[in-house]
Formats: sequence, structure tokens, C-alpha cells
Amino acid sequence: MDLLNTLVDKGLRRELPTREEALAVLATSDDELLDVVAAAGKVRRQWFGRRVKLNYLVNLKSGLCPEDCSYCSQRLGSKAEILKYTWLKPDDASKAAAAGVAGGAKRVCLVASGRGPTDKDVDRVSETISTIKEQNEGVEVCACLGLLSDGQAGRLREAGADAYNHNLNTSEATYGDICTTHDFSDRVSTVQQAQAAGMSACSGLIAGMGERDADLVDVVFALRELDPDSVPVNFLIPFEGTPLAKEWNLTPQRALRILAMVRFVCPDIEVRLAGGREVHLRSMQPLALHLVNSIFLGDYLTSEGQAGKDDLAMIEDAGFEVEGTDTTTLPEHRRPDTDEPAEAAVEEAAAPAATVPAPSDDTRRDLVSVRRRGAGTDLPPNA
Repeated sequence: MDLLNTLVDKGLRRELPTREEALAVLATSDDELLDVVAAAGKVRRQWFGRRVKLNYLVNLKSGLCPEDCSYCSQRLGSKAEILKYTWLKPDDASKAAAAGVAGGAKRVCLVASGRGPTDKDVDRVSETISTIKEQNEGVEVCACLGLLSDGQAGRLREAGADAYNHNLNTSEATYGDICTTHDFSDRVSTVQQAQAAGMSACSGLIAGMGERDADLVDVVFALRELDPDSVPVNFLIPFEGTPLAKEWNLTPQRALRILAMVRFVCPDIEVRLAGGREVHLRSMQPLALHLVNSIFLGDYLTSEGQAGKDDLAMIEDAGFEVEGTDTTTLPEHRRPDTDEPAEAAVEEAAAPAATVPAPSDDTRRDLVSVRRRGAGTDLPPNA
């Protein structure tokens, strides 16, 4: 297929596809799916070999968020029956993190619900970061605390945070449809603050919220313009008790096409398979490893993932290997201490908007399993 040959050539040269080409990937048929995966897999292997980076989430503060993000089980007014608790103590957070590190995680992601941290919250998280790093040699720590105020990014960096996560989630044009308590520009600003403070930026998207193909392409191109080091791709988990509980718009095939499109637009960036993979990819998860080079191990913020040992077995069975702490994730040209020529300019192209497939009448709501173990409970975590 000429399209795929073109995209592979561009990906190997770190040249961005056009929006028209990105849309064309999403419009490919199921008969072409394995060809799409194979093509994007060539780009993935060029920059990351067969390595898979493992990340582990620790939910420092769960539920009761004042923001109204409609996809979130922790949102204002959510009726989802999730765990709700206030800040974990540093030692408790470190114990939770240690379980992930023992399972092979290279990065620990510290997440807290809320619009953004107070200065006292930053002090609290800074102590937690120090504790985790003292007790887990070589681990990377990423903070995800919401919108940052002036000076907070610098303080987190000084405390030892290696990265900061704040997702764009969807296109700027449709952001107001999923949230009214802050806007797209607020999220962009926070990512830029993290970068300016010297932290590695992590910013991604959520697919499956009823968006058009054009919205998916727009948010991925917006992410590429921000140039984060890692792009998590989440697939909506339609929690009962949230406004998007009935949005079952994804099939495993569509999820794979979305991941392939992200890889073509972000050829040399860490692309992480994040929340919702078990729910929407199901038995086709191993195919996704040919597209992404990073996954979350174990459970998520408020939902449970498959057993950590099953994640490790899946990686091995698919012919991949867990990335060790002695390996740098990003290709050499993307590391801060190198000076490489700028990438080719993005070519603009207009393309008709594609429609989102209608959800099946036979939705699998039984696949959403609310987290009842790990951080905030007396039960051991899944790692």
C-alpha cells in the first residue's frame, strides 16, 4: 500500500506525516489492519528496538475532585463507586511504588485528584518523591497533580521529579464538550511549565469519547507541536456513574489503528499504552506492543488492570523484552544533552472528517473492574 510505504519512509527519517495521511490510517479497513500494524512496527523498532518500558501508577489522593471532566470517575458529581481517600503518607506511597518496581517498573507515576496542588501539597509530594528515590535506587518519578501554579514545577524538579504528566485528552475544538471548569490552553500551559523547569514532559490523549477522527488527529498533532518525551494513549473506561458511561465506541481494531496513527505522527517519542487497554484491546493486546514501547504495569487510578505477571508474560510471549534501568528510553538524538537538526516542517492538508463507528448493542460493561486493592486499602497491590 503506497500510504504505508510513505509513512514508514517518513517515520524512519523522523519526518511528520500530513494530516491527510494520519486520517487515512484511521480510515483503513479491518482487512488492512495487519499491514498497518506491520508498517508502524517498523518505525517503532527503528527507534526503540523490541524494548518495553514499564510504568507503575500510585494514586496519592483518590476521588472528590472539583473539576467536571466528563470521562473521569473522580470528577465533581461522579456516582462511580470508586475508592475515595485523602493523601497517602510518604512511606505508604513508597511501599506502593516498591511493589511496582519489584514487578519491573522503571518509572513510578504519582497521581493526585484535584484541579492542581497547593504549595502545601507540593511540599507533601516532594517528601514522597524523596522517600521513593531513597528506597528505590534508579527509579524515575513522574508527578501528575493537575494544573500548576507559578514556581511549582521548579520545586517539583528540585525535589527530584524526573517528569510531569498532564494530558491534553482531546482536540482544542472539542475540549469544551468534555470539561467546563478549565480549558485546553490551561493544559498546554502546564505542560510548558514542566518543560521550562527541566522536567521531561508526558502528555497524551483519551480515545473513545465520541470524538471524530479529525479530533484524534488534531490532538496528536497538537501534542507533537508541544514535543513531549512520552505520549500516553488512554482508551475511555466508561465508568457507570459518569456522563460517558454509555460511550462504548471502540473495537480492538479501531484501538490498534489509533495507536498506529500516533506512532506515525510520533515516530521517535515514547508512546505508552495506558488506561483501558484490557477493556478495549482485550485478546489483541500483544499486537499493540508492535506499536507502543511503553505500558502501565498492574492497576490504574480507579480501575483494575490484568495481573502484573500476565503483563510480563504477554511481553515475553510476544517476543519483546522489559527495558532495564540501565537503558535510556529515548533515542540519542532526543536526549537533552544532544544537539540535532530540527525536524521537517509539518505539511498541512485538508481531509474530510470520518465518522465514529456506532457502539455495539452488546457492550461489555463487565470488563470495567473498580480498583479495590493497593494504595488506600489494606490489600496488597497488583504488580
